[in-house]
Amino acid sequence: MYKVFLVDDEPFIIEGLYDAVDWPRFDIEIVGSAENGQQALEKMESIPVDILITDISMPKMTGLTLIAEARKTNPALRVIVLSGFDDFSYLKQAMQLGIENYLLKPINFKELEETLSVTTNKINASRVQYSLDEYDISILKSNILYRWLTGKIEMEELSERAALLDLRLDKPYILVAVLRSQSIKLEEVLMRLVEQEDNVMYLVDYDGDLVAIFTMDDPIVEKPRAIRLLQQVREQCYGEEISISLGSVEALHEHNTESYRHAKEAQEYFLVLEQPSYIDYVDIQERKDEASRSFSLHWPDYAKGIAARDKQELFNIIDRDFERLRMTPGIVPSVLQSIAVELIIRFKIELSDIHYGAAPDFVKNTLRRIVDSVSIDDLIQAVKEGIGNLVDSLNSDIKSPVIQQTLNHIHESYDEDLSLKVLAAHYHIHPVYLGHLFHKETGESFTEYINRYRIEKAKELLRTTPLKVQEIAREVGYWETGYFYKQFKKYVGLSPRDFKGLL
Repeated sequence: MYKVFLVDDEPFIIEGLYDAVDWPRFDIEIVGSAENGQQALEKMESIPVDILITDISMPKMTGLTLIAEARKTNPALRVIVLSGFDDFSYLKQAMQLGIENYLLKPINFKELEETLSVTTNKINASRVQYSLDEYDISILKSNILYRWLTGKIEMEELSERAALLDLRLDKPYILVAVLRSQSIKLEEVLMRLVEQEDNVMYLVDYDGDLVAIFTMDDPIVEKPRAIRLLQQVREQCYGEEISISLGSVEALHEHNTESYRHAKEAQEYFLVLEQPSYIDYVDIQERKDEASRSFSLHWPDYAKGIAARDKQELFNIIDRDFERLRMTPGIVPSVLQSIAVELIIRFKIELSDIHYGAAPDFVKNTLRRIVDSVSIDDLIQAVKEGIGNLVDSLNSDIKSPVIQQTLNHIHESYDEDLSLKVLAAHYHIHPVYLGHLFHKETGESFTEYINRYRIEKAKELLRTTPLKVQEIAREVGYWETGYFYKQFKKYVGLSPRDFKGLL
């Protein structure tokens, strides 16, 4: 959230600003107020402030002096001036200091809100344009590359972004590899590889996997080299457990999504194969072909059942297909297992774009049960239980992993200074994307959700503790008591003191 500080020697002006402006609408939080410039300057030394709204004529220190002094420690500070003087000399001095607007009292709140909207847009644009540090750039690259690998970006936009971010997409072939590990060193090693190799890029996808992209002129020569480079990455992580899977080699501008999808699919087979150094989708395809020659599942029946979230219908289809398998002449346990594994992995792939996060352990737990099955009945039961648990999770509308983690973070740290940018950094997601995803899955903006959650916690503290209202405001994450009052009244319909009086 953007943080605003209010300064005016007339208390009713500050009170009016609290109540007359819908600050959350602009993603703004009031973090403090003062009655003169000297007091404001002292408070702002310990409070992060993005926007200063100040009167001009005040005792002890004028608004103009306050602006000049505050800019010494916060050069990016945006300022909106309020004044009861329609005096050109004041306006000229303010303009020389660099302000967003000079508003005359009585305040035109429509004009103030328009100024706030323009100001926050400027802050956002300046942060993107001038404050792109190394981490920000990596987030942008990950976002663009992920959209490209999942077919969610138009070629014109891709070309523009590739030129801006120096993404080299000028070779005819692509090979995507997925690296899965708990190692904190892996990304650092992969970054060094990208710096050394012009034809290698990487990103962190929305499952938290590291994805290496190799562009190639001659796959016959360059694919073996790519494999050697990936094995060197593992070696540089000093024995950390790293699962490396390779997708198919594809034409770069035609089937790049296939290479990524195949690498993700191959990754799941680490759970059923005996600790290979890497898994190549080419080998997995041979395994799938062997199973399909014996029996081919009719996937549309399963897709229809999962779309309807009809657990019993899915169980009926599983019973039908595996009974036919049981009766197939010459069927062997390894083929049965391969078909069951393919079915479970297919479920994950098909659900990845909608709500796979509802059951994060679905694949891992189910494949382990399949591998450990000692009979066909045990194998069928493992498949049915895994898919049944998935449907139950989907029906309970659990959020995707990143949103679930974001909600958990809010619930555990609501008293801290939370923002989309801070939380997005944890998940290697651009803040704009996280905000969009949060609203899509919760039905509320990030600001609305956190304010509502904080107010519920405040109500609880009012009911169960003797704390003063000012203390409760700080306990639930509000810097400024006046802003807390406004939000409490918005969500409860009463002031905190009136609410306390009803208990």
